[in-house]
Amino acid sequence: MKVLLRSDVRGLGRRGDIVVVKSGYARNFLLPSGAAMFASDQTEIQAASMRKSRDLLDAQSRAAAEAQKALIESKPVTIEARASANGRLFGSITESDVVNALRTATGISLDRHSISMTEHLKDVGSATATATLFDGVNATISLEVLAK
Repeated sequence: MKVLLRSDVRGLGRRGDIVVVKSGYARNFLLPSGAAMFASDQTEIQAASMRKSRDLLDAQSRAAAEAQKALIESKPVTIEARASANGRLFGSITESDVVNALRTATGISLDRHSISMTEHLKDVGSATATATLFDGVNATISLEVLAK
């Protein structure tokens, strides 16, 4: 069954795409939830306009993500945490801590799931983390962990 996607569906396609799916999946999930509509020859024009608006929005989002990337990578983010005399932290610095410090330092608010770290930070010093801002736009965050 051919359907026109009205919104992005993970693993299937993006808004404006015409895809072929099993009829049960279309009838039981895509159509009732409003994520898709039946595709016919006349919906091809509508699909083209949906793809055009999607591409314009993606271009604007990519430009905004590039600007955020430049701001994030311009200076290191400082995080203060309680630590012992030998520099070992009481606890660890997680993705949520990085998001809060980034929001304080730059004013950019991200979701904690967009931050990736090799491991949680447990010592005072320098480290890096990666922020996924947009599809294909990743920023490297320089972190400085200081003892309180």
